[in-house]
Amino acid sequence: MTQVSIIGPGAMGSAIADLVRRSGNTVELLGRDDTGKPVTGDIVVLAVPYGGVAGVIAQREGQFDGKVVVDITNPVDFSTMDSLTVAADGSATAEIAEALPRSQVVKAFNTNFAATLSQGNVGEQPTTVLIAGDDAGAKAALAQIVTDAGLRAVDTGPLSRARELEALGFLQIGLAAGEKIAWTGGFAVVA
Repeated sequence: MTQVSIIGPGAMGSAIADLVRRSGNTVELLGRDDTGKPVTGDIVVLAVPYGGVAGVIAQREGQFDGKVVVDITNPVDFSTMDSLTVAADGSATAEIAEALPRSQVVKAFNTNFAATLSQGNVGEQPTTVLIAGDDAGAKAALAQIVTDAGLRAVDTGPLSRARELEALGFLQIGLAAGEKIAWTGGFAVVA
């Protein structure tokens, strides 16, 4: 059984927590006021907005060492909804990996809406969680949780693929914000 710590249990954190429970694993939810509680999970999900990640890392210095850290952020400029806020050749996940060199950082869940994680499907297709990272074991551990919960997991390749996942997440958010798709919809992967 794997213990998963979720920092920032908003809608996405709650949906991921439910997914972890459905997979038969345990969840520790850590909110804004829980800075005094240590992170105990083998896998840590950063379910906070991109702008809050640096603060979480600073508050919990050293607590991520040796753990799988899952970045779900989409570094979108929400004031204009017209661009990502990271360099064109970088990603939020790459920044997190640089800040946490003793962790295995992966990108996942950023191309999913909370509703599709909870309902387990996008239209007629099972919800697919796209995962990118450089550590095969970290990706496999997360993929196992996802598949044990009845969803699909697709390994999209190395951590450098996080940039494309963030662009895809940005596109999906823009479509939903522009009411072109529902927040209960999104992109489906047919395998």
